[in-house]
Amino acid sequence: MNWFFIWLALYLIIIFILTLSHVKSTRLEAYLVNNRNTSTFPLVLTTLATFVGGGTSIGLMAMGYESGFAAVGIGIAYVIGFFKLAHFAGKIRDKGKEFNIYSFPHFLSHKFIDDPLKTSSKLFTATVSGVNIFIFFFLLSAQFVGMATLIQYAFEFDYLTASIISCLVVILYTTIAGLSGVIVTDMVQFFAILLMIAFIFLPGIWEDTDQLNRLSEFPANMLNGSFYGWIFLIALPLFLAPSVLVRMDLWQRVLAARDKQTAKRMSLWSAAGMLPFYIIFPLVGMSIRLISGDALDSKDVTYLFINRHANAFWIGFAVVGLLSALMSSGDSFLNLISISAINDFKNWRKKKIQPKRMHREIRVATIIFGVIAMIQALAFPKIVDLMVVGIGTIVIFVPVTLLALLRKDVKTYKKIALLSIGSGFIVNLFFFTLGVFSPETFEPKSSFIPAFIVGGLVLLIGIKTKKHA
Repeated sequence: MNWFFIWLALYLIIIFILTLSHVKSTRLEAYLVNNRNTSTFPLVLTTLATFVGGGTSIGLMAMGYESGFAAVGIGIAYVIGFFKLAHFAGKIRDKGKEFNIYSFPHFLSHKFIDDPLKTSSKLFTATVSGVNIFIFFFLLSAQFVGMATLIQYAFEFDYLTASIISCLVVILYTTIAGLSGVIVTDMVQFFAILLMIAFIFLPGIWEDTDQLNRLSEFPANMLNGSFYGWIFLIALPLFLAPSVLVRMDLWQRVLAARDKQTAKRMSLWSAAGMLPFYIIFPLVGMSIRLISGDALDSKDVTYLFINRHANAFWIGFAVVGLLSALMSSGDSFLNLISISAINDFKNWRKKKIQPKRMHREIRVATIIFGVIAMIQALAFPKIVDLMVVGIGTIVIFVPVTLLALLRKDVKTYKKIALLSIGSGFIVNLFFFTLGVFSPETFEPKSSFIPAFIVGGLVLLIGIKTKKHA
């Protein structure tokens, strides 16, 4: 009996039924922000699913294999970040409803732009949306790498074929479902992840590590989180934690909340539920390293662990569960960049775009961006680097976002904000490229640190100079 196909068929039937039940409206408001009427429970599940499921879970296992508990620092940074988000979540939600804001780049454009047809305004919109889309391409590609790896092992396809299948599945579902569908798949995959943790991951970790006693065999830098250097570890709560404020996927969920109290509760409950996953998943990778040594490709760790600790029934469930998690995160990221590409540039047009046409253009963008992300996954199939670069680069938006959230009128600082984002992006790209080609010179995963510092300094100096002028 082939449990892969049985579980896959069951999953597809459940998703089909739930999608038909919950994704009924063709209105643009429903597609983009679920009619701004989502309750706390599904918001918490979809948020946790995005931050601990999909490519993130596989990436954390791979990161645990490579670097031990360095990934725990990311989890701690996110917990701190969600408490910061709770402070602003109500305001973000209410402003979104008041001004019909549908995304994070849309909010920045609303705050900093007066006349959308000005050249400087167009440049600002293009930079904000373009950099955000660039960032989420890395995160989307990480999902495709994870999906392709699992399909490759489970169904014995080559990597190219598995990547194409992954891309087509995510594109098809995203074009149909929108945010409502994303929330549905997130809820399903989160419960699947919980079952895998209870019946496969925790028992397997306990066995492979001899009740955690064998962890002492690891070098100190894998146990204390300093594998990538103390600068990386210390920088996580300082610079990565605020990145929660500028995640496009989180903004979409905050904007979809029923009211400001719901948005705040979502942030607090997500913070409370996140950290255990950032400890368990790295332990999976560390367990495989104890058993199989350090010569494996880290992206293969997840399947090897499952194959070692589960029978055919549970292997089928786990692979399909992880595929559902990857699909869920993938459709979330693809949905975001497609919305941003079309919605954030609508004011450039002289004629007002009708909702039906906009909906159609978003779906076309979904297909185009999905194919581009698949090509990137084929060209650069390193899931840890894709994940870390994606979540790290986002921090360049923190300084200008805090300015926009804390001050009422920031339109006079539009050019300064543009310089801050642009300089941060260039610095991040430079140091990441340097680290990739010369890892002994610089750790590429730390490229977000100088980027954050430079972007923040450019903004502060620019504001101070303008005041004196």
